Amino acid sequence: MASDDGWTAFVDGLRAAGDSLSTATAGLDAAERAAGQRALVRAANNLLGRLETDRDRPDLAPFNGWRQKFFMDNPDYRYWITDIRDDRRYRIIGNVGASVYQSITVYSGTGVADAASVLRLDSDDLNIGAGGDFSVPLGDLPPGSSSVWVRYAHERTDPRDPGWCRIEALGTVDAAPPADLDRSLSRLGAVIANVPKVFEFSTAEDAKSPNTVRHWSAMAGGAAFTEPGIHYLRGAWELGDGEALVLEGVPPPCRHWNIVLYNRFLNSLDYRHRTVSVTGATAALTDGAFRFVLAASDPGVRGYDWLDTEGLPFGLFVLRFLHAAAEPDLPAVRRIPLAELR
Repeated sequence: MASDDGWTAFVDGLRAAGDSLSTATAGLDAAERAAGQRALVRAANNLLGRLETDRDRPDLAPFNGWRQKFFMDNPDYRYWITDIRDDRRYRIIGNVGASVYQSITVYSGTGVADAASVLRLDSDDLNIGAGGDFSVPLGDLPPGSSSVWVRYAHERTDPRDPGWCRIEALGTVDAAPPADLDRSLSRLGAVIANVPKVFEFSTAEDAKSPNTVRHWSAMAGGAAFTEPGIHYLRGAWELGDGEALVLEGVPPPCRHWNIVLYNRFLNSLDYRHRTVSVTGATAALTDGAFRFVLAASDPGVRGYDWLDTEGLPFGLFVLRFLHAAAEPDLPAVRRIPLAELR
């Protein structure tokens, strides 16, 4: 039975997060301050959705939908995650839908800082039937295995069939005592209290050198619960009225790649109603090269893909290359008046 201590710690964490965010965004305009509050609400929604977990009888929960965006979501992927035990056996079944790539990754660790990929299966390992169904056992898990993530990569943010999956525990499962809600609420409050600090810390380097792009090597090998097979490029824009950032480069041969725009609170921009993401399947390549225009309005120039910054003076962009044949080159970056393209 929960005492009042856990609930108090949870509420105090929310209050601390709100106060910290208010201080950190004091110099921003009303629209960006609202975006920060929205990102905090989504983070809380994300974490609350995974508060009650049963490692003996796990269920795969959808992760990072638009209401639960949390720390660099990817709108061209569909995610499901759950906590597991390293001494049990499970089976994952599902249907890949319209996805072009699938992966199942088991991680050790309980937080972003200590997460590590310890077991992985992907499209090459799954026996996918003609109708898209698959079933795969998860047994003999490495010591320390604590969670499993299922990812489906799509060519569009609104796939006609996103697919589905679920997990089943194998063998006899004894009745388990209820989880310690008091402890869970206390931990949740502590995590939420630190979310605004992560927002600020995570964009500090980008703010120092905007309108550039770099290899994001910190995310290599499945760090921070990322997909182990992806090479990341990361950059930021800082634009005035009527300005645009142009990225030009050649993607290496790979299984899937995309570019996504984010605000300073690590949320993707409004992909439901705006073009803020482009994949290799939707990009307007010219002689194998991409030309992206990050701007508040569409330049309407053939051969360029416009990505809508929503008029934000500052934001982030990430390019992801899945199973690239070679390390991607950094694209050329130009900050120009939008009128020059027109």
